[in-house]
Amino acid sequence: MKKKLQALAARVKVELPALFLALKDRQTSWLAKLLAFLTVVYALSPVDLIPDFIPVLGYLDDLLILPLLATLTIKLIPKDVWQDCLDKSQGIWDSGKPKKWYYSLPIIVFWLLLLFWIGKMVYQGLNN
Repeated sequence: MKKKLQALAARVKVELPALFLALKDRQTSWLAKLLAFLTVVYALSPVDLIPDFIPVLGYLDDLLILPLLATLTIKLIPKDVWQDCLDKSQGIWDSGKPKKWYYSLPIIVFWLLLLFWIGKMVYQGLNN
């Protein structure tokens, strides 16, 4: 079981950057781009659908939701585009994590909008 999880983690380290690269490819359909964007944002997001502190279920999203979303997205990307993106993503982590901080902007904007919406709902609830 431990070896399977390690293999999955190694695969994700290659597939996530490849999904990001496929997101920028013109041959990738809009649906595949949308799913690739959601997959990358979900993977990089500090907030999980199910918080990790919940026993067993906390890691369920990392072990099921993310791989299923990635698999679905990969099936929608043309095979030649996917292979090219996989080739380009090999070794992308060798020099450490990518230093381009602005890739995190969509994630930050998403969570700020979500927090704003929740704050607005709470504020309206308190004033009624």
